[in-house]
Amino acid sequence: MSISSKTIAFTGGGTAGHVFPAFPVMERVRKAGIDVFWIGSSNGMEKSLVELAGIRYFGVPSGKLRRYFSFRNLTDLFRIAAGFFASLRVLRREKPMAVISKGGFVTVPPVAAARLLKIPSLTHESDVDPGLATRLNLKLGARALLSYEKSMTYLSPSKRKGAVIVGNPVRDAIINGNPAEGRRLAGLDPNDKRPLILVLGGSQGAREVNNLVTGCLDNILSIAAVVHQTGPGNPSRPDSDGYTSRPFFLEELPHLLAAADLAVSRSGAGSVWELAATGTPAIFIPLRDATRGDQLLNASMADETGMSVTLEKGADAEKLGNLVEELISDPRRRRIMGDAASAYPAKEAADRIAAVLMEYAT
Repeated sequence: MSISSKTIAFTGGGTAGHVFPAFPVMERVRKAGIDVFWIGSSNGMEKSLVELAGIRYFGVPSGKLRRYFSFRNLTDLFRIAAGFFASLRVLRREKPMAVISKGGFVTVPPVAAARLLKIPSLTHESDVDPGLATRLNLKLGARALLSYEKSMTYLSPSKRKGAVIVGNPVRDAIINGNPAEGRRLAGLDPNDKRPLILVLGGSQGAREVNNLVTGCLDNILSIAAVVHQTGPGNPSRPDSDGYTSRPFFLEELPHLLAAADLAVSRSGAGSVWELAATGTPAIFIPLRDATRGDQLLNASMADETGMSVTLEKGADAEKLGNLVEELISDPRRRRIMGDAASAYPAKEAADRIAAVLMEYAT
């Protein structure tokens, strides 16, 4: 097929972490005169995020391949097949010069369609170890873009040849947050000198994180203020002096990250790299159950740099509270942790990926 040199297709979805890192990359290729569009699931959370950013969006059916027995694996095969043919129609019409996956099962049909149409494809992996969707995309011929040098060890020799270490991009807004505005959003006036703790469970929230924080909240509030992202549909404690909760932070997040003295967070790739970009010391509570262990690896890598401490498995609210108190009472240690975050090339990642994409411009 005839391929346009003026368009790149992005695909990804399922979580905000599969969407937000693509935004700064899209901004850079658009400045170079290249149009972009997004292929995502018909009813996924990514649709509203992408459209809000003013990006053309094409929804396709999507399914999920689960690592356990489920009849839904069978029915989802039909959805995946439908997603392939829908992607095929989109790519034939739009004729992009390349397709880049940002993660999630919705990306496999577009990458498969790209292979059939002989459109170059790339797949960016945010975690240390490639997830199933990334591995499937690699089998379909996609070129690997990796966030960590260690990720190379998970690739076959043939896939390492074209792979590039680029890091994991964060939105430019994240880097440009205003600490004073963040404290205002937290309900703190300029004369309030309490340290600020930001609690993040990921874009969907995390019941474990919420329960642990709630269990020691009274003790934490005696030494610091707390801003808590609970996740949509999760119950929260009413706002009070020094405590503010919301289901999800979007435009507010850059300012809250800039203002936070400490974060308590899941260790999804997006959270780790955003905290690294803002130099925010962190206590990580990895998702351990019903997962391949990617968050554990992410947390371990961050701990090795010195930017974070991971809460041990089985730790209760009291242990979390003690760890928070230990770090809040030691500003010097938190400064060292914040400085250690510079080991992550979060600010350069978008430029690196955009440079790779420009290789496909004709």
